[in-house]
Amino acid sequence: MITAIVLCTVDRRHIPETAQALLAVEEVSEVYSVAGDWDIVAMIRVREHEQLAAVVTHKLGSIGTVTRTTTLIAFRAYSNYDLERLFAVGADEGREA
Repeated sequence: MITAIVLCTVDRRHIPETAQALLAVEEVSEVYSVAGDWDIVAMIRVREHEQLAAVVTHKLGSIGTVTRTTTLIAFRAYSNYDLERLFAVGADEGREA
């Protein structure tokens, strides 16, 4: 599983709608409105780098209120939770054999 953290600059008048539009993207697992240099942080989880490229450039790029993104790819997750198991639930649904 590849996890990416996408930092988004957004038209600030449209943060709630942008957050909902991001959540409508299947590969986006969480969206946070944040303080600081960025307006929204989106967590993306995919199986392959090609999927990540498509999500960031096509799906997120088509959301008109997102004006800029910076993508961070996570190398390793440190958590008190078993994240791999948590996000693997239902992951095989819809995959071709």
